Formats: sequence, structure tokens, C-alpha cells
Amino acid sequence: MSTVQARPSLRLRGVVVRPGDAQWDTARQAFNLTVDQQPAAIAFPADVADVAVAIRYAAAEGLRVAPQRTGHNAAPLGSLEDTLLVRTDALQGVEIAERTRRARVKAGAKWEDVVPAASELGLAALHGSTGDVSVVGYTLGGGLGWYARQHGLAANSVSAIELVTADGEFVRADHDNEPELFWALRGGAGNFGVVTALEFALFEQPLDYAGVLFFPWERASEVLHAWHEWLPTTPDEVTSVGRILQFPPLPMVPEPMRGQKFAIVEAVYTGTEEEGEELLAPLRALGPAIDTFAMVPPSGIAELHMDPPHPVAGLTGHRLLRELGPQGIDELVEAAGPESGSSLLSVELRQLGGALGRTAPHHGAIDRLNADYAYFGVGMAPTPELAAATAAGLRQVDAALAPYDAGLYANFTEHRASADSFFGAKTADRLRAVKRAWDPDGLFQANYAI
Repeated sequence: MSTVQARPSLRLRGVVVRPGDAQWDTARQAFNLTVDQQPAAIAFPADVADVAVAIRYAAAEGLRVAPQRTGHNAAPLGSLEDTLLVRTDALQGVEIAERTRRARVKAGAKWEDVVPAASELGLAALHGSTGDVSVVGYTLGGGLGWYARQHGLAANSVSAIELVTADGEFVRADHDNEPELFWALRGGAGNFGVVTALEFALFEQPLDYAGVLFFPWERASEVLHAWHEWLPTTPDEVTSVGRILQFPPLPMVPEPMRGQKFAIVEAVYTGTEEEGEELLAPLRALGPAIDTFAMVPPSGIAELHMDPPHPVAGLTGHRLLRELGPQGIDELVEAAGPESGSSLLSVELRQLGGALGRTAPHHGAIDRLNADYAYFGVGMAPTPELAAATAAGLRQVDAALAPYDAGLYANFTEHRASADSFFGAKTADRLRAVKRAWDPDGLFQANYAI
């Protein structure tokens, strides 16, 4: 429990929640229920003016400020004992300009507020694998989604960012106004202020050919090898995932999948059905038990990855990986497949390359991912026994993939890590210079410290 209490002088149009208040446990909850957030106090600003008041208050009282919306990937924040947690839930608003294909969203927006509205207009956003994630947090950390191989990271589709800085002042940053700050924010996440709104590009995309091929778990080696051999044939318009999946026997899981185990391939192709069927033919020839591929609007892929819709208690593992080769696939299956004894819910390899491997003009601090795959593993941890089994399973996979290590991607890294781990020394030094200019006293506390 925090030893620092927010004083009554913090007055907002919104809500302030303090330790001991009835709403305390609900307000401080992160998405991962293993994370026990204990800040000095929690502010729910009603508007931008409230954000400024909260920041000035924290600075005057010797507190740090941690911006947060949904609480995904909260573990790297570390201790919040002397921190004011600023939850942006109430900053709601989504505007979509169909003619210019641009969106403006306030910091409280989730992707579920954006994707369906854009989809109705035949437009797609560079969203992630679940609608429950904050648009701002996801995007400022890079933004790796289903259109990434064609259009790159979501951070580099951003055209303007509005925020309140350490001195409590409102700033609008773009390519022409405060360009160095604008560069740093696109990848530097919450290190430079409390972002209150984003503007970003949308893409004309009336339909996608997308779905999942489910195969029996026992065929994991065969399926992942076939997927791995298929990848070089795919154009940038395809983004796919090879995955070993063990659905838990829980009521939240739909009945046909509950307690079942599969090897699966997920993919999105932004072309025609005829072209998609031709591309998918080598994998479909394996004879999947379930085949969900069809032409769907952009909103139809929002939950394709089957992420949990509610807070859960779990542990995760992650690495970016260079080319694995057949041996790497064998080692992954040995560590997490049917003969491994692993209890992990999901072990996946996300296909990278394409636009993700190229530097685009006017990019932000994260310009590309210099890797071939992104590995992400997750398991349940609601009890000490399950947490221990999950941790052991993650260590097993991590050891198998360590020889192929190519670094980390910030949004998938749920532990403390240095900025150099994500950016490299040159970019990290440039980010530190921006930090010194805009937050010299280190007021803002983010997932990875700059």
C-alpha cells in the first residue's frame, strides 16, 4: 500500500480515487490480474483541462505521472507507490473523415470504438488483435496489426498527436509543429506527456479474405512446418500467424472450442477471394478440421486472434526472431507442442517482413522491426501452482528460441527493459535528448524508461 496520499487539493471535474475509497480496487485494476497496481491516487480526468490540473498537482506534490487507459501491459511500469495514475477513460470521442480517410480519436477510445465505424465506410485502421485495447497505448508503442506487412506499424500512420506536457501545457505535435517531439512520441509511448488525442490515416479496404485453419493438436509439427514453408510465397498483402493453442475449459470459451487443443494458421489477405483461395491452397490441402476463411469487412477481423475479452491472470513471453529454418520449428514444437507437457494456452509466431522491414519516410522512433517473426507465449496464472507451471513452460520456449533472438517489440514485452532493447543505442540517445527537453525532471512514468 502506498505511503504517499493524494491531498484534498486535487480538484477535477472528473473523479479522483484514493486508497480506502470504495472504488479503489476497481479503479486500480490492470488487464492482467497478476499485476497489483498500488498508486498514490488515481485521477480520471473529464477533459484536457483536468489532465493539466492533474499533472501540475503531481509535479507540485513530488509525485510521478503514469498515463493509462485499459491497463494492458501494465507490469513494466513497476512500483506506482509515488505515482499518480491518470486513467483517460472519460476522454471519449471518435471522428472519421471519409473523404480524406483520416480518424481523430481521443485517449479514452478503444479499437472497438473505431474499427466498426471505419468498416462501415469501407475503411480499415491499423488496429491490433483485439478491440478492447486502447488506440493510444497500442499506437504509441508501435502498433503491430493485421495490415502491418502491407502498411507498416500503426505509429507511422499517425499525422498528429495532442498531449499535455510536464509543465501542464497543451501541445499539438505533427511533422511541422514540434517535429522532434512528434518523432519521439511515435514509439516513445508515455514518456513525454499524457496524450489526449491522435489523428491517423485510414486505408481503403472494403473487404478482406481472412480466417483461421484449425488442425488437430497432434499435427502441430506438420502444420507449422507447412506454414513456415508457405511464408516465402506470400505477398506483402498477407499477414499470418502460426500458433499452438490450448483453449482452457472455462465458460468464457465458446462450447465447440472449450478445452480443445489445436495447431492453427490465422491470416488476413487484402485482395480478392479468388486470389486468396489460390494463396491459401497449400495450407488448405492439409485438410483442416475447421476452416473459417471468407470475405469479410474490416470489422470482421477485429477478434480473429481470439484474445480474451476480459481481464485475466496470466504470464507471457516474447522475443523477436530471425529466420528459424526447419530446425527452429522443430525446437519450438518440442518445447510447446503435444509431447512437451506444456500447459501454455498459446504459443505463436507472427509473420513479419514486408513493410515492417522497410524504413518509411517521416517515420517515428520505431521505424521498422528488423526481424522475421514475433514470438508471443501466454499461460494462465490465477493460482501459485498454475503460475509456476506457466513460468516453466515459458522458460522452456524461451530457451528453445534464444539462438534466434533478434530483440524485443515494446508492446509485447511485459517486463522491465531498457530503451536500448527496443530501439538501439542511436535512437535511444535521440529519445533521451527529447526527454531532457520536454520532461527534464522525469515526471512521466512509462513502460520503459527514457
